[in-house]
Amino acid sequence: MTGPVLLMCSIGLFGLLDANSKVLAGEYSAAQALFWRHATLLVLLFAIRAAWRQAGGELATQYRKLHLLRAVAMLLSGVLFFIAFRHLPLADGYLVFFTAPFMTLVMARAFLGERIPRAAWLWSGVGFGGVMLALAPQLGEGGSAIGFLCAALGTVCYATNITVNRFLRVETGIARLILWPGVVSILATAPFAATHWVTPDLEAAARLTANGLLAGAATLMLAVAFRHATPARLAPFEFIALPWSVTLDLWLFGNAPGWEVIAGGAVVVLACVMSERAVARSHQKPSGKT
Repeated sequence: MTGPVLLMCSIGLFGLLDANSKVLAGEYSAAQALFWRHATLLVLLFAIRAAWRQAGGELATQYRKLHLLRAVAMLLSGVLFFIAFRHLPLADGYLVFFTAPFMTLVMARAFLGERIPRAAWLWSGVGFGGVMLALAPQLGEGGSAIGFLCAALGTVCYATNITVNRFLRVETGIARLILWPGVVSILATAPFAATHWVTPDLEAAARLTANGLLAGAATLMLAVAFRHATPARLAPFEFIALPWSVTLDLWLFGNAPGWEVIAGGAVVVLACVMSERAVARSHQKPSGKT
């Protein structure tokens, strides 16, 4: 259960990150928030390495293209979800995020060559139906199309990050996992952050710094989780985001979920659980070989 536990802890930290980002989004641009986030992580990384030589392992890598792809996917995911939660309640945004387990199955089959049971594909279709059940009424009533679109594209980037993490499981150490996204994000966001820079007060600076710490811890837990288990094995455990996001939305922002969100979320959770069971049963079947 090491992989599932790390994944669920990661999802919990991402929930806190998104709630904090939602507060910051009212005043600060996505570029400034992401610049500050990754600058915090890089400063922390090199401060630790200055105190403990080679902490986190080597910085050099032979998988430069994969690290670059992961860094770009993380950057786009951060930007898109930051914008999405500016327009959406946490529960609505996370309901779109619930397509991630099914996207992960597709990518695991296409790029990792994993065997995915037919039942898992069937329950993936049911899960998409649950998402549409929850979102269709809101879109029909003038819900934020930009918010939903950004959440959907951010989820694609998140699933891409998961798939690349699995490719990079052969590497030891975590320093590279912080360095590459940090450098790429700072270079990409610095010009836009400088153009729309808002000098934060002490409380806002603490929130921006907390974003970096939460993102770093969540990202590392996510990466390590996928070193312990396959995407098809872990993807369904992401349903913990549903009760977590609804609780945060109600507690921090007073947004009670509508019946369609609860009904759609229940369908999605059912689909995730049944997909997990289908994958587990397929692994228990005898291969027929002696």
